[in-house]
Amino acid sequence: VVCLVAYHIFFMLFVWSYWKTIFTLPMNPSKEFHLSYSDKESLEREPRGESQQEVLRRAAKDLPIYTRTMSGAIRYCDRCHLVKPDRCHHCSVCDKCILKMDHHCPWVNNCVGFSNYKFFLLFLAYSLLYCLFIAATDLQYFIKFWTNGLPDTQAKFHIMFLFFAAAMFSVSLSSLFGYHCWLVSKNKSTLEVFRAPIFRHRTDKNGFSLGFSKNLRQVFGDEKKYWLLPVFSSLGDGCSFPTCLVNQDPEQASTPGGLNSSSKNENHLFPAKPLRDSQSHLLTDTTSWSEATAKAEKGKVGMSNPALTMENET
Repeated sequence: VVCLVAYHIFFMLFVWSYWKTIFTLPMNPSKEFHLSYSDKESLEREPRGESQQEVLRRAAKDLPIYTRTMSGAIRYCDRCHLVKPDRCHHCSVCDKCILKMDHHCPWVNNCVGFSNYKFFLLFLAYSLLYCLFIAATDLQYFIKFWTNGLPDTQAKFHIMFLFFAAAMFSVSLSSLFGYHCWLVSKNKSTLEVFRAPIFRHRTDKNGFSLGFSKNLRQVFGDEKKYWLLPVFSSLGDGCSFPTCLVNQDPEQASTPGGLNSSSKNENHLFPAKPLRDSQSHLLTDTTSWSEATAKAEKGKVGMSNPALTMENET
């Protein structure tokens, strides 16, 4: 009876998470990231180069973006006509920009991004548990099959096929699920593993990592009772993300990776624009952005990163 109940629970959670992964529409950047009609005209009139970048810098000066292209330019999608938020990428299959895009998954025929990444993780987890459960309960009959302990009927071939299918899927799912668990622990996406996010002055592969617990909360939320359920509980809006380069995190080292110790004496400023309120509490649990900024100006916080200082507009 217990095995039967567990079987139905795993199956229901598997179907539920799979359904949510497939039919949750990926979130697109909000309207503030789209260029206005006048900016589009200006961009079309200007020749390619610095003049176009000046138009984009003017359009992005009030947006919470800190990443750049490899050449240091503003990330712009010429198909969607918008300034790309941090961690946003254009999917060639869906033909639209996806917030915090991880990858386009053909198995679910959908993009995996900010809106359904938690559902995708739960889908992998419950699929793995389901396959392990099937393989474990079928193991005794599989052993009997090899020791000729089963009647010579056609059913024994079904038992062999079921065990091999469950075992092979368990191996493949365990590797994929383990990989995405590592991504969550480091607060990375699959695209960011292949191409690290580029900030204004340098590349930092761990720029969005806030420490294991806060990275986990960013995907699964603050309410632990919702972590195992396929309901949306991720923090933030998908358009802005806290970074370890903006403010020091207690779970991080005193100096972000990749910075020279000789640069500690330099007086770098925090970005002029704060992150959105929905993301700010991930940076620190005891002080606000303004308090942290004031402390930084007094030399009490350590150092900030020049890569995140927005370009001054003249």
